[in-house]
Amino acid sequence: MRWYRKEWFKRIFKSLLVIVIAGVAWVYVRKTVLRPSIPKPGAAVLERVKNVTIKRDTLGVPHIFGKTDADTAFGLAYAHAEDDYPIIQGSLAAARGQLALLLLKKIGIANDFMVRLLNINKKVNTQYETLLSPDVKVLLEAYADGLNYYAYLHPDEVDSRLLPFTGRDVVSGFIHKLSIFVGVGSTLEDLMGREPVTLKSGLSLQRIKTSRADLPDWTMGIGIGSNSHAVGPNRSADHITRLNINSHQPYEGAVAWYEAHLVSEEGWNVIGGTFPGAPFILHGHNQYLGWAHTVNKPDGIDVYELEMHPDGGLKYRFDGEWKDLEVVSSNLVIDIGLFNLPIPRDFYRSVHGPVLKLDERYFAIRYVGEGQIGLAAEQWYRMNKATSMDEWKKAMSIQGIPMMNTMYADKDNILYVYNHLLPVRNEQYDWLTILPGNTSETLWTEYLPFSELPMAENPPSGYLVNTNSTPFQATLGEGNPDPETFSRTLGIETNLNNRARRSHELFGADDSITREEFIEYKFDQAYSRSDRLFTQVLNPLLDTYQPQSDEEKKALEILKQWDGVADMDSVGATLVNLIYRPIFKESNKLVPGVTIPTPEEAFRDAVKFLMEHYKRVDVPLGEVQRLRRGKTDLPLAGSMDVLNAVHTEMVEGHLVGTVGDSYILIVEFDKNGARSWGRHQYGNVNRKDSVHYDDQALDFTHLKLKKSLLTREEIEANLEQSYHPGEETEK
Repeated sequence: MRWYRKEWFKRIFKSLLVIVIAGVAWVYVRKTVLRPSIPKPGAAVLERVKNVTIKRDTLGVPHIFGKTDADTAFGLAYAHAEDDYPIIQGSLAAARGQLALLLLKKIGIANDFMVRLLNINKKVNTQYETLLSPDVKVLLEAYADGLNYYAYLHPDEVDSRLLPFTGRDVVSGFIHKLSIFVGVGSTLEDLMGREPVTLKSGLSLQRIKTSRADLPDWTMGIGIGSNSHAVGPNRSADHITRLNINSHQPYEGAVAWYEAHLVSEEGWNVIGGTFPGAPFILHGHNQYLGWAHTVNKPDGIDVYELEMHPDGGLKYRFDGEWKDLEVVSSNLVIDIGLFNLPIPRDFYRSVHGPVLKLDERYFAIRYVGEGQIGLAAEQWYRMNKATSMDEWKKAMSIQGIPMMNTMYADKDNILYVYNHLLPVRNEQYDWLTILPGNTSETLWTEYLPFSELPMAENPPSGYLVNTNSTPFQATLGEGNPDPETFSRTLGIETNLNNRARRSHELFGADDSITREEFIEYKFDQAYSRSDRLFTQVLNPLLDTYQPQSDEEKKALEILKQWDGVADMDSVGATLVNLIYRPIFKESNKLVPGVTIPTPEEAFRDAVKFLMEHYKRVDVPLGEVQRLRRGKTDLPLAGSMDVLNAVHTEMVEGHLVGTVGDSYILIVEFDKNGARSWGRHQYGNVNRKDSVHYDDQALDFTHLKLKKSLLTREEIEANLEQSYHPGEETEK
C-alpha cells in the first residue's frame, strides 16, 4: 500500500499547489485587471499644468512657481507625490477610513474604526460646504488634482480604488490628524484597553488626560516634543529679529517633514515644512513673517458616562428627558487578498459626541474642535499669505487649528500664543473624572476667543521660548501671561522641562545675542543642573549606590566626572542616555500598570548593556547612538529633552534615532525682508533610489545648516531640474 499512499500524497500536493497558484493568480488579477481605471485628466487640469514650473535645487528641494495660488498648490501635490506618493496615498486613505484596504494590520483596522466612530466623512461634507471660503476650496481641489495627475502618469504606484482624490479628502486629512493630535486616539485606546470597572475611578481618567506625551502606535507617529525661540531686535547684537522653527517629529511616516518653497503671481511666497497631504506650508516663513509650532496639551477631552434607560434600548437621560442615541451602521472593509471582507458595525453618538459601548455601559467623548477642525485648512493658508502681524493674528482668530503653541516673528515683533481651543467649563465639576452625561451643566459649548488665550507679545526681555512647557514662563521678567487669570478647569501646563530651563539659562543670560550664538543655543546639548535628570536620577544614584563590580565602579566614576553635555565624544553621555532613557519613556506614559525603573535598576541595566555589546563602559556616545538611512550609518549626538533632541529605539546593540530634531529652520527678519538657514535630518526625497534620500544626513549630524534659496537668481545658480509636472527634463 506504500505506492498508494505515495500517490495519494502526490495528488494532495498537486491539488494544494493548484489552489495556491490559483489564489496567487486571483490576487494578481484583483490588483491589476479588476481594479478601477485611473481617471484621465481633463482639459482644465492639462491647462493648469502649463502654469506650473517645478525647480529642484541640488538637494532636491522643490521650488514651485505657479500663475495662481491654486496652480502652485497643484505643483506642490505633484512634486511631493514624486518624492513620497505612497505615504500621501496612505495618509488620505487613513483619513477616509480606508487604511485597512492598504494595510492588513491592527493599526489599519483601529484607524478605520476611529474614523467611523468620529464620523469624519460627515464632518468633512458639512464643514467643507459651510465653513470654507471659495478661494480655499479652489486651492484644495487644485492640490487634489495634482495628486490625481501624478497617479495617472504613474499607475504602478497607485491603488486606483482610492481615486480620484478631491478637496474633501484633503480636508479629511486635517480633521483626521488634528483629532489625533488633540488626544482622541489615545483616549479611545485607553478606554477600550481596560476593564470597565476601573473607569469608576477618577484617577483612571486623570491618567488618561495626562498621558498624551506618549501616544500609541495608531496615532501614526505624532512627535513627542518641539522647540521654538524668538529674539527681538532689542536683544540681538545686530538688531535683527530671529526665529527658531524646530519641531521634533518622527523621521519617517505621515507626519515627517517635507521642505518646499511655494511661489505664485498672486503674492504667495513661503518656505518651510509641510506634511504629506497638506497643500501649503504648516510652519515656516514668507518674506514678511514666520511662525513655529510646538505641541501643547491642556485638558481638551472629556468623557461622560451616559445614564441609559432601565428598560434597555438605546435611550439615555439628558436634562430629565430620554433621548435616542444616534446610530450609524457602517462596514469596516478589510482587504484580505482574495476578497474584501466587510465587518458590519453600529456606531453611536449622543449630544456630547461619539459614544463607546463597553460591556453594558456607554461612554461619550467630547473633544475640542470637533465642529470646526476643517477650518484649519483655511487658517494655515491665511497664515501663509499674511503680510503683517495684524493679518497673521486675524488668521489665527479663525481658530481652526485646535491646538499647538505658536511662536511668531517679523522684523519688529515677536509673539508667543498658547494656541488651543480652551473650553469654557462649569467650575463646580471635577473635570479630571468621568462626568455625568445626564445634565447640560457638564456640556460645554464655547471656547475662549483667540484674544483671551495666554500670550506674550514683545516682552521687555526681548526673547520668547516654548519647548512644550508652561505658557506662564515664556520669558524672564515682565510680559508673561498671568496664570491666575485662567480657570483651573482648562488644565494648562505648569511644568518646565529641561529644554525650557536651558533656554532661559542661555537666552536669559545673554543680552546681546549674535547669529552664531542663536544657532549655538538652538543646538545646545546640555542638561540643566536643576532638571530632574540630576535632581531625581543622577544625584540620588551617585549619593547612595554601592557598586557591585569593577565595571559598575568605573561607570560611577565616569558619571561623577560627566559635564552634563550629550556631545558626540562623551562617554558619560552614553551612560546617562542608557540610564535615563527607560525612566524618561515610562514616566512620560503615566498610565496604570507602568513600572518606572529606579535609577539603580537603570544603572545596572546600562552597565550590562555596554558590557554585552561593547565589552567596556567607557564608550563614546556617537559609537552607540546612530542616524541610519539606507546605507548611511552615522554617529549622532544629543539626547532626550535637550535642545539638540533625539529619541531612539534599540536596534542590535545601538540606539538608533527615530524622533527629534528633524527639519530645522532658522529665520532672520530685517528691513530687507527674510532669510533663513535649514537642514533636513535625512534628505528631502523619500525614495531609496534617489541621491536625495540621505544626502543631508552627514551635515545634519555635524549640526551644519544650509542657506535657503529664496530668489530666482539663487535657485537658478543651484538648479538641478526645471520642468512642468509630467514633463521632467534634466538640467
